[in-house]
Amino acid sequence: MRPRLLDLFCGAGGAAMGYSRAGFDIVGVDCKPQPRYPFAFVQADALRPPFRLDDFDAIHASPPCQRYMRSGLIDRETYPDLLPVTRTLLQASGRPWVIENVPGAPMAPNFTLCGSMFGLAIRRHRLFEMWPAVLILHPYTCDHSQPITGVYGHSRGRAGAYHTMLPDSTAQWRRAMAIEWMQDDELTQAIPPAYTEFIGRQLLEAVA
Repeated sequence: MRPRLLDLFCGAGGAAMGYSRAGFDIVGVDCKPQPRYPFAFVQADALRPPFRLDDFDAIHASPPCQRYMRSGLIDRETYPDLLPVTRTLLQASGRPWVIENVPGAPMAPNFTLCGSMFGLAIRRHRLFEMWPAVLILHPYTCDHSQPITGVYGHSRGRAGAYHTMLPDSTAQWRRAMAIEWMQDDELTQAIPPAYTEFIGRQLLEAVA
């Protein structure tokens, strides 16, 4: 049987797809409806999931990143700081866990991943903190010499929201992220599955 992974703050499933390809069965939890989430999904508070955490073999969490973003286009203070309480929840579970967030987040990351490490046309750096720390070193390095596609912002034309920084088509965004099922807003918030496929294959060692 494949090990089970609980995906908290799951969004539309970028992280989940990588873990599935690595060998996990996935259950996602998010407070918002996620009609395109590609696995089992429950709409609920990710900090109060309707499950026993020890019923899962591992847990991934991507708490909202807006609080820690370095962009001057948003008011960071209006967003909650959910990372510390998320870490406390995962530590109490006793299960192997991974937290993902943006550079600048209050983390002691084991490593940073970038799309260029996986041959993707996107430069999306993300920090990963995990327990147990089985991924302190990895063989990939960034290559920022190649052209990239910008996948940023919120929907074009939405009242009160800042627009995308580059006018790429949804199809270009999907190719850049190697995500074929998401819409614009979902793509701007997602991480490429390549990141968590890499993590998940080694997380299996901790589960074992």
